[in-house]
Amino acid sequence: MFPAANSSRVTVIGAIVMVTMLMIAEAASKHPRKRSDGSVEQTVSLQLDPALLLPSRNPRPLHNASISPWTYNTSHDESLFPPTLSEARCLLKGCLDLEGKEDQNLQSRPIWYQVMVLKRVRTEGAEHSYHYRLETRNVPVGCTCVRHMVHVQE
Repeated sequence: MFPAANSSRVTVIGAIVMVTMLMIAEAASKHPRKRSDGSVEQTVSLQLDPALLLPSRNPRPLHNASISPWTYNTSHDESLFPPTLSEARCLLKGCLDLEGKEDQNLQSRPIWYQVMVLKRVRTEGAEHSYHYRLETRNVPVGCTCVRHMVHVQE
């Protein structure tokens, strides 16, 4: 495509462009960027130290006031961050009526929520080296009442 003499010029020009781009990137990293509203954009390091976490408090106890009551089970896995997850378990198959009796015309079903966790994984080829992989877990967070599903077969 290019004669031999032009090929070396293209290579030199490409190298100069690369060095210039690296210099611009280095200079940009030393000076914080400003957003259009005038605030300064910052990059901060993420520290994941479980000792710094405050103990979680349960929100107000809806699980006892619901017509589809539930309880919480706690699961613990040291290879996850956070290591402890609370999962709801429905206490009834049906739902409570106005008198507090179980009504089998409705079903008590879990409400699912997707949470992100960090999974500790051993790095291949390194005996004592680990890294964290971002994963999702579906966790039941409460229960609700639903009507029975009827499937019509033809």
